[in-house]
Amino acid sequence: MSSTRIALLQSSGRPGSVEDNLRTLDEAAERAAASGARLLVTPEMFLTGYAIGDRVPELAENADGPSAAAVAGIAARHSLAICHGYPERDGERIFNSARLTGPDGAPLANYRKTHLFGCFEQRWFTPGERQVVQAELDGLRIGMLICYDVEFPENVRAHALAGTDLLLVPTAQMHPFQFVAESLVPVRAFESQLYIAYVNRVGAEGEFEFVGLSTLAGPDGLSRARAGRTEDLVTAEVDPVFLAASRTGNPYLRDRRPELYGTRD
Repeated sequence: MSSTRIALLQSSGRPGSVEDNLRTLDEAAERAAASGARLLVTPEMFLTGYAIGDRVPELAENADGPSAAAVAGIAARHSLAICHGYPERDGERIFNSARLTGPDGAPLANYRKTHLFGCFEQRWFTPGERQVVQAELDGLRIGMLICYDVEFPENVRAHALAGTDLLLVPTAQMHPFQFVAESLVPVRAFESQLYIAYVNRVGAEGEFEFVGLSTLAGPDGLSRARAGRTEDLVTAEVDPVFLAASRTGNPYLRDRRPELYGTRD
C-alpha cells in the first residue's frame, strides 16, 4: 500500500466570517491538491473562528447545513478529502465538532468534542458522548479528536485499540501550552502506535494567543512536518508500511495488562 500525503492548514482565517473562511479553505484545497495531498485538515472551529463569543448560537449550523454543502463542493472540485472544524447545531444543543468529507464530496464522519476546555467552551457547547469516530480513506482507518481531547491518553489509546491509523486533531492550542504540540502529541503517537495530525490556529484572536506549531507525528514519536508560528500549509506522508512495521516492532499494545488498569477502591 502506498503512502498518502496529507496537508495541514495552519490558519485562523477571519473569525466571524464563514464566507471568508470558505474562500480560504478553497484556496488551501487548491494548493494542497496541487502538491499531491489526498486530505486537508483545518484547525478547530475553522469555519467560524474560535473567539466568537456570544455569536456561537448565531453561527452554529446543522452537520448537513449550507456550509457543509459548500465544503463538499470544494472537496469534489479538488478531488480532496477535507476535515473542518465548526460549531454544530443539533436542536437546542450546540457541539464543538469536526466533519470529514470525502474527495467526492460525500460525508464520511462527524465528531463532537468530548472534553471541553475552559469557561468559553463549557458555557456554549454540549460535550459529545462518542469517543471513537472513524472513516476509511485510501485504505487508512481515520479517526478524529479535537484539541483538548488528545491530552487524555485514554482517548488516543481507545483509537489505537479500535484500529485507527491516522488520528486527525483540529486544534485551538493557546499560549502557554505549546508543549502539547512540541512534546505531548509525538509521545501520544508513539505510545499508541499511530499517526496524529495536530492542526492548530495561529496568532492573536480575542483574548487568546494561538501558538501554531501544527504537526504530523509518526508512530516513532518523530514529526514528519512542523509548521512555525505563522499561517502556513504543510504536507507530509502517512506511510502504512512503516506504520505496520512500527506496530510489529513496538510491544506497547501487545504487552498491555488491562486487567490492572481499572478503578480500585
